[in-house]
Amino acid sequence: MSRLATIRPDFVEFVPKELEDGVLYISVPYSITVHKCACGCGSKITLPISPAKWHFSWDGDSISVWPSVGNWSYPCQSHYWIEQNRIEWAPKMTQEKIEANRAWDKADRENYLNSHTQRTGTDAKTGLDSRRRLIDRLRGLIRR
Repeated sequence: MSRLATIRPDFVEFVPKELEDGVLYISVPYSITVHKCACGCGSKITLPISPAKWHFSWDGDSISVWPSVGNWSYPCQSHYWIEQNRIEWAPKMTQEKIEANRAWDKADRENYLNSHTQRTGTDAKTGLDSRRRLIDRLRGLIRR
């Protein structure tokens, strides 16, 4: 199979074992999307949906996913955007640019998680209220 130009959404609860080419499976209950790599290599691409990772929008007909899909851990190293069911291909990146992008993504996630924790008092990774964590720590100290 050659590189895809389009992909269509399929909202599912559970992702099927056999993935169809050109289909973006979206499980809202499990906050995940899965598809075969758009380059045609057949790799299974899983994108967790969360404010700190990937987002999607659906207008009732077409799907968009952001940020881009960078498959740099796979041999194909494909990089593309999904915009209104279209696959928009990015130019090939050097290893240096890939590492810089990974560092930027990690910093962006950490900034989101830190700002969310400060704003809400909730640890975005665990969902625990910071006051509850403090009380649990104090209880542990008292028991010792």
